[in-house]
Formats: sequence, structure tokens, C-alpha cells
Amino acid sequence: MRKVMAIISAIMAGFIGGNTVAGTVTLPAGLDPENTLIMELKDGPVIIEMYPKDAPNHVARIKELVRQKFYDGLTFHRVIDGFMAQTGDPKGDGTGGSGKNLKSEFNKQMHLRGTVSMARAANPHSADSQFFICFRPAFHLDGQYTAWGRVVSGMEAVDKIKRGEGDNFTRFGNPDKILSMRVAADVVGKTE
Repeated sequence: MRKVMAIISAIMAGFIGGNTVAGTVTLPAGLDPENTLIMELKDGPVIIEMYPKDAPNHVARIKELVRQKFYDGLTFHRVIDGFMAQTGDPKGDGTGGSGKNLKSEFNKQMHLRGTVSMARAANPHSADSQFFICFRPAFHLDGQYTAWGRVVSGMEAVDKIKRGEGDNFTRFGNPDKILSMRVAADVVGKTE
């Protein structure tokens, strides 16, 4: 019965103009699957549209890491209520990365609710693999952090990410994780 429902969902998605991803997620119409990510969280999928025109090197690097399954299982190590949720550190404490820094690509994208942007140290060219998703607008970050995408579906799952405590909002009993993260083009029409 589940297989029949998945097939029906796929057919219906085709009629309404979306693409079904892995039999469970429908991409909103008009998104380029090569520049769209599907991030699975405990509370559901999050669809991220990337900005290759505004941050080409960051988008390319994120896609490279996603295709290596770098983000699968990584925790949200810094989560500040009313601000943002940060992930992308294999050490889980905010000090790790992939080992390849990126030159900043500050752009005109504003840090609104759902904006996905690179985390960095004081050096503006120190972004690596860590990124954050804004819970609310954070205009003080505009032009100082590279915004490379936005959540177009699934913000309700982002809102449920467990918040941190302590001075740096990094203390958790059991932090939430990215279950998986994929480029939509790699999974459109495929079942897992």
C-alpha cells in the first residue's frame, strides 16, 4: 500500500509541477534541482534553494561537501533561540571544518527568516563548512556573512531544532543532527 501511495504521490507531483525526491519530498515548482538541497531533520525535510549567482564558490563547495555526505550525522552545535541554528562542524564544538577556507562572497541577499549563510571566525575569509539558518531576520549580518541560500520549505522542522544553553548556547544534553543532506538533482525520481 505504501508503494502505491508513493507512486500516486509521484504522479500527482508531476501534475502540479513539482519534482518528487526520493518518493517523499516534492520540490516546489521552478526550483533548479542542481541548486537545491534536501536536508532531512528529525521533524521532517527542509528544502534549501541555493544562490549560485550570488555566492558561486560557496554553493560549489557546499554541493561538493553534500555529495561527499560530509554533513550526514553532524550536530547543530550552536542554536540560539530567536536568532539561528549552526551546524557543519565534524568536531561538534564549533572549532572544526573541512579544512578548506573560502574567500568571502558578501552579496545583497538579506539575512531574513530562513536565510542560510556561512559561519566564520573574525577573518572574513575563514568560512569553511559551517553554516547557519536564521530563525528571524538578522540584518546586522548583511554584507558581513555570505548568504548562499534560503529555506523554501520545511522551516517548521528548523524551528523545532533543540536550543542550546550556557554562555555560548552550545550546551546540549543530546543535540539535534542533520540525518542526511542531498543535492536534489542526485535524488529526483529515485527511491531509497
